[in-house]
Amino acid sequence: MTIVGGGLGGLALARILHLRGIPSAVYELDASSRARDAGGTPGLNADSGQRALAEAGLFEEFRSIARDAGETTRLLDRFGVVHFDQAYEGGVGVRPEVDRGDLRRLLVESLPEGVIRWNAKVASVPRPGGGRTELTLDNGEVVEADVLVGADGSWSKVRPLLTDAVPVHSGVDFVEDVLTDVDERHREAAHLVGPGSMYALAEGRGIIAQRNGGGMIRTYFAVRGDESWAHTVVDPTDPAGTRQRLLEIFHDFAPGLRALIGEGEGPLVPRPIHALPVGLRWARTPGVTLLGDAAHVMSPFAGQGANLALLDAAELGAALADHSDVELALTTYETAMFSRAEAAGRASADNLVASFAPDAPHQLVGQARTFMRRKAEEVAPPT
Repeated sequence: MTIVGGGLGGLALARILHLRGIPSAVYELDASSRARDAGGTPGLNADSGQRALAEAGLFEEFRSIARDAGETTRLLDRFGVVHFDQAYEGGVGVRPEVDRGDLRRLLVESLPEGVIRWNAKVASVPRPGGGRTELTLDNGEVVEADVLVGADGSWSKVRPLLTDAVPVHSGVDFVEDVLTDVDERHREAAHLVGPGSMYALAEGRGIIAQRNGGGMIRTYFAVRGDESWAHTVVDPTDPAGTRQRLLEIFHDFAPGLRALIGEGEGPLVPRPIHALPVGLRWARTPGVTLLGDAAHVMSPFAGQGANLALLDAAELGAALADHSDVELALTTYETAMFSRAEAAGRASADNLVASFAPDAPHQLVGQARTFMRRKAEEVAPPT
């Protein structure tokens, strides 16, 4: 079993296969699990991310590093008025959050030595002419794969074996920033954001902030526009000028919200948001499949990326273990994956529109209350 990509989905699949006695190899371009910033703090649902970690035998370890308070969400308008605060709406503990880097390290440490091939960047995956698929690494090494799983993210090298579809710009760009040691150095920002996530939204613009571990707040300054907007605004050689441009764009936001721009510590990183077509499917290609963002990257406005990747891993691992016929296993997995990815992709696209609508954040407030009621009625998380 050859897995391209050592993100959450690829690692979870390797772990589940290991528990079921199926050997695998993970090819990951990073030098180690700490080689780069792993990103933000996903909230894991009981019926997807948490379920997958339970099937990986890692649920208790996950609970030890998760933050129940971190799942709380606040929705504000540009004047700083709070329209929804999950801490007062109920539902805390349903969707605990965990720093992505911590979860990735947990998965890495659960695997036997040698399963992960670090510094293994895939240069190309030629279309097979018959028989097994071959990967070519950037060092020239050729790897033969009986079963190939592309878990290699938005710009997957494996995806072209299955479909010509590529991610397209969502119409929204982010500029990412950070504040550190916020409880001591940025107390007003810490109070504004709270223990979880804060969305301050207006027509076509938004400031999104998320509490991470270690006293960090990760902020995203979002604008509806073309794909070049973030790269036009951000000048890596002139962070002060970049901040001034952002302050001008958010000139009519409340002072406390604009302080998230002025007090940011950088680096300021442009993040155009891309998505694959909602409802993407492909014909069954022998011995090859995808999971996670490689299969269904979407905007972050449904909060389902990590959950879907982990659930993909759990269901693919179970299908491969339960069926001696590999093609039957892959068909079983893809049938369910296509359906749930379409539903999540549609919700993500709808939430993106609502987040930047003329009446923002009011559509999202109603959706958030409906979501919390539904989640509160779910069965207890796995143990």
